[in-house]
Formats: sequence, C-alpha cells, structure tokens
Amino acid sequence: MWAGAPAGETLQASPLWKLLHSFCMNGTHVHALRMVSRTGVSAPHGHSRMIVAVATHAESSPRVLAATAQFWSDMAVTRGGFAATGALLSALWEFVRDSTPERLRQRYGDADYDWDHHVNTTSAAVGWRDRLLGVFHSPYQPTEPTLFREMLDSLRDLARIRFEEFTFLDLGSGKGRTLLMASDYPFRRIVGVELLPALHTIAQENLQAYKSESQNCFALEAICADATEFPFPDEPLVIYLFNPFPEPGLRRVIAQLESSLRAAPRPLYVLYHNPILQYVLSDSPALEKIGGTHQYSIYRGV
Repeated sequence: MWAGAPAGETLQASPLWKLLHSFCMNGTHVHALRMVSRTGVSAPHGHSRMIVAVATHAESSPRVLAATAQFWSDMAVTRGGFAATGALLSALWEFVRDSTPERLRQRYGDADYDWDHHVNTTSAAVGWRDRLLGVFHSPYQPTEPTLFREMLDSLRDLARIRFEEFTFLDLGSGKGRTLLMASDYPFRRIVGVELLPALHTIAQENLQAYKSESQNCFALEAICADATEFPFPDEPLVIYLFNPFPEPGLRRVIAQLESSLRAAPRPLYVLYHNPILQYVLSDSPALEKIGGTHQYSIYRGV
C-alpha cells in the first residue's frame, strides 16, 4: 500500500499505476514497479513498501530523479527512512489526485487575471513534468490578486515603509504573476527567482507582454536559479514567499538570510503567504513577526 490509498487496493488497479503506465506510453519507461508486502499481494496501511525506478525522457529524468532523491534524503535526515518513504509515496499520490479532470478545472479558476492582462499565469497550463518536480519543491500556484494587495497594504500600514526604497524579491516566482502585481507599487526594482526553466520562460514572456495603466515599477527581472542558493542583494528588501520550499529548503534560505543580515544590516521584511512552516521563521533570531492573518504572516528583520 501507499500513503493515501484505500486499504486493500492493489497498486496495479490504482490511479498511480495508470498514471505511470500513461507516462510510459508517452515515452517514459518504467523499469521496475513492484509492490512488496507481508502477504505478497496487498497489506494493511503501513505494512508494505514500494520499489519504484522510473526513467523519463533524457532531458527530464536527471532532474526528476535528483529531486526525488533530494526530497527523500532531506526527510530521512530528520524523520528517518521509513517516514521519508511514506512522505514520498504520499506526495506521489497527491500528484496523481492533482492530475484528475476535476482538479484541472479547479486550476483554471484563477484565469480572470490572465484574461484581463493578456498573460499566462494560471496554474492549469503546467506540464506534468513540472508539476511532478513541484511535488518535491513546491507546486506552482499563483497568488490571488485581492489577497496580494491586502498583504502589501498591511505591510505598508504596519511598517510605515516607502516602497521606493525597497527591492521586491519573490523566491519561487513561477510564471511571474506576483512580479506583475508588485509592479503596481513603486518598488525600486522587482526580482523573481524560479527553479524550473519552463516556468521561467513563461515568466519572461509575461514580463514582456504585460501592460497596465496602474504599473508603477518598470524594473522587473526574472532569474532562473535555485532559490535556496540565491544570494540576497545587499539592499533593503521585501521578500515574498508563497510557501515555496519544503522545511529543509526553507531552513537553508533562512540561514542564508541570517548570514546576509549579519554581513550587511539593512531594512528587510518577509511576506509569507500560506505560512504552514512559519515556526521556521519564528525560530530565527533575525526575524520578528509584526502582523498577519491565518492566510499570511509578516516578519521584520532585526
């Protein structure tokens, strides 16, 4: 059994098997996929293990397999190998669920922004390889415009800052919607960092195509890089996080942020949307929470 599957169901009859078989028919080759249980066929939850080896197209397999290995390794360090395997299989099961037609229709639910601005930032038009990579990093999901304005307005009211003095930095910027929305504010400049080349390419196209009468910042830049290793600019920053990393990655980012502040003390704020790992930020001696709601948290560098 795998995490999230109904008890007693065999892998061969599951959506996960069908999805892998579909990948095989589209050029993905499943070298081995075997269920091992104490009964030999199926077992109650927690009494079996899955051995999976998948080779994808040449250009995608190293990245997918490397991301899978890194995900498991990071989990195993803190939670042990058995729990890491369970987390991996649970993540894969969620990927399968997210591939259903109903979930696809839900991802088109945020298309109004794209229609209004003639851009492509919806989460629906993301290929399966990038969605699978997102399972091990963070699934792409654009920020809702009304909530984004609420976060920026709350930051301005709480901190009394002048946006003209700050660089807006989005770690895990995806297709660039947040960069476009941030340009409605008079930031000194706006920078987005995205790991996946396919999303980065779309972001660049969106930055070129975007036109808005409300735009107040025109210095926008999209960078394709690993956000967990991106060096923070030595200037006043507003950092935006839409839950872009698993816990180990977020801890690496916060550690780098602490080092950056020690080396170059400066005004700095963090907007953390969907703050399910906010305890990581709250544990940092370099950050102080100054506001937020159940949907976001606002931190100030200290």
